[in-house]
Amino acid sequence: MSAALDPRIHAYRPDLAAATLKGQVEAERFVDGIPCQVRAGFVTLAERPAPDSRQSSQLLFGEVFTALEEKDGWVWGQNATDGYVGYLRIEALDMEVQEPTHRVTALRGYLFPEPDLKSPFLDVLSLASPVTVVGERDGYAELAGGGWLYAKQLEPLDAAKAHDPVETALRFLGTPYLWGGRTSLGLDCSALVQLSLSMAGVACPRDSDQQRESVGTKISDDGRDVAYQRGDIVFFPGHVGIMADATDLVHANAFHMCVTREPLTDVVARAGAKGINGVRRL
Repeated sequence: MSAALDPRIHAYRPDLAAATLKGQVEAERFVDGIPCQVRAGFVTLAERPAPDSRQSSQLLFGEVFTALEEKDGWVWGQNATDGYVGYLRIEALDMEVQEPTHRVTALRGYLFPEPDLKSPFLDVLSLASPVTVVGERDGYAELAGGGWLYAKQLEPLDAAKAHDPVETALRFLGTPYLWGGRTSLGLDCSALVQLSLSMAGVACPRDSDQQRESVGTKISDDGRDVAYQRGDIVFFPGHVGIMADATDLVHANAFHMCVTREPLTDVVARAGAKGINGVRRL
């Protein structure tokens, strides 16, 4: 019964499942879960509750995580932003969920203990992180839960601009490739697309195969005879990038181990027989 559901975005195991899946999957018990909020700049979402587990994704400061189980310092649950399921360390979460008022527009910004750039920083917040501003002084925004962020690195959610997704992607040029990463300290191909579209106000799933089925409008299954435009999303098996113009692709890739802009023809040549398996237009 659970075979039709994607375990990446549906929280179920043989012993436990989210209550919303009752009747759709088999599990020993179902729970409603408890909404929590990430209080670290970013945190690993692990595949297993173990220090040596592979990172499947990351959660950003301010994102809401529905906790379904806590055991031995690990919390199993689901990210509200993109539905991704996995394990977090409990110390990264806060039981009190604050309604966000702003989002971070800088690639990264330092969180200070006071509104003073010379004070030792507490953490680093990343692009698209939702935050709750409760005050402002000397050009700094005070965040709920403590800490100050330079106010010019934020924009109010009720006045958020639809940032050009290509411009956002280009800001990440040179960022190291990191499997499961979602920040300017390291990110993977689908996270680059997800973050770029998020800043444009476009909801986007986490993985490239999910994006291939849902983002924008499909214009090609194989990339042939396509007059590419700026912003087109190009898919390969297990890979994705966004067109900077009619010829160049911006993508986080393991060939260069960073975000690069290069001719799409070069990427296709490296892909060999696999080639392009989808093009979608926003």
